[in-house]
Amino acid sequence: MRAEYGKKSDDGYAGSSIPMTNRRQPAPCFRFGAILLSALFLAFPAPAQQQPPTEAQQVPPAPQPSSSAQSSDSGRQKKQDPDNGQLNKNGTSNDRLFFTLPNFLTVENASNIPPLTSGQKFRVVARSSFDYVEYPWYGFLAGISQAENSESGYGQGAAGYGKRYGAAFADGTIENFWTSAILPSVLHQDPRYYQLGHGGFWHRAGYAMSRIVVTRSDSGHNQFNTSEILGSMISASISTYSYHPHADQTLRNTASVWASQIGYDILTTVVKEFWPDIRRKIRKK
Repeated sequence: MRAEYGKKSDDGYAGSSIPMTNRRQPAPCFRFGAILLSALFLAFPAPAQQQPPTEAQQVPPAPQPSSSAQSSDSGRQKKQDPDNGQLNKNGTSNDRLFFTLPNFLTVENASNIPPLTSGQKFRVVARSSFDYVEYPWYGFLAGISQAENSESGYGQGAAGYGKRYGAAFADGTIENFWTSAILPSVLHQDPRYYQLGHGGFWHRAGYAMSRIVVTRSDSGHNQFNTSEILGSMISASISTYSYHPHADQTLRNTASVWASQIGYDILTTVVKEFWPDIRRKIRKK
């Protein structure tokens, strides 16, 4: 899910001594992301080097259940927990970050899976972009923009809030389609995030951040993530030069929006990497 960042007026950022003209405000989402990353770091500290167990500590392995029992247990778990990251037949999932935000393009514990067709890419992006959670989410972002009087050309009151809400929804939806459906279909790239799932915190966080510039092709080979980098640039340009206030339609502002989108997507991929670990801990408790 993408976030829209309100642009500041010519007076610059509130509380800042450095004037910044026509820049969007990424601070709310980045503060939220920083809190999430801090929580992840505390929850998953780098493991200390483990010593091999002594003979007294070694215990014989527990007997393995029969294949029929394993099949039965797996069936019960899948029935009780349908949204635990299991892949659907089309290679996507029903998972939700924090049991709320759509996370349908994250792949857990799977590497060799069939590529998505162009139709599947468009369907899963549409399913995510118009999910019921998106409507209050964009309402929340529009409320922050309204309170800060970002993009003052929209004005205040119900009309101003409606314009901000529409702009936020359009920004997120356009970027989703360009980065995860349109360009991946044209360039034959895989828009899914493949969770690493092993190693220390920084190793996994580094892997997650690298996925912004490295992705898989439909044939399974690593390549430059043109869909993300170019798609974010295209969506930022469409957003800035079409329905946002005329005073904010500058090249500098377009670059700021592009950088903000990339930064937010980096935070999102790191959260996606560790979310399965958090989900398992929550459900054990």
